[in-house]
Amino acid sequence: MNTDASPSYPLAELAVLADLPPRTVRYYVQIGLVDRPEGETRAARYGARHLEQLLQIRKWTAAGVSLERIRELLHGAPPPVPPRERAIGSVSVCSHLTVADGIEVVIDPQRAGLSPEAVRQFIQGVMTAFKAAQGEEHGASQEDPANTNKNERQARES
Repeated sequence: MNTDASPSYPLAELAVLADLPPRTVRYYVQIGLVDRPEGETRAARYGARHLEQLLQIRKWTAAGVSLERIRELLHGAPPPVPPRERAIGSVSVCSHLTVADGIEVVIDPQRAGLSPEAVRQFIQGVMTAFKAAQGEEHGASQEDPANTNKNERQARES
């Protein structure tokens, strides 16, 4: 019986708590991102420290941080400097993309961490998606009048 006040989990339970597949947890242990469990094989037990490590790794991976950079951060490398809050009167250079009348996207590349090339790709993607949506909308509206006319003709003929 475990007399410690700290929780102890088998791999399957830890994986559920961290919302990760057990295979991913084992991989993170194997590459050294997560500390090794107490015990071996099926008797291995994980504690709160392991859960905290997994949740931190999930947070960083969701933010797009590479596993190599996560390893550095876990081993004491300084974290990236958080962006400073914009003060009243501060100046920032933004791109304004006019997609259509009444639709404008404002991009602050510095705050978003985007390179000029990434901004160009983003703009191209937005415009492509908008044109595709416009094409679908026009296609649907072209079908509706035809169906309405057909329905009206059938109603008149009856």
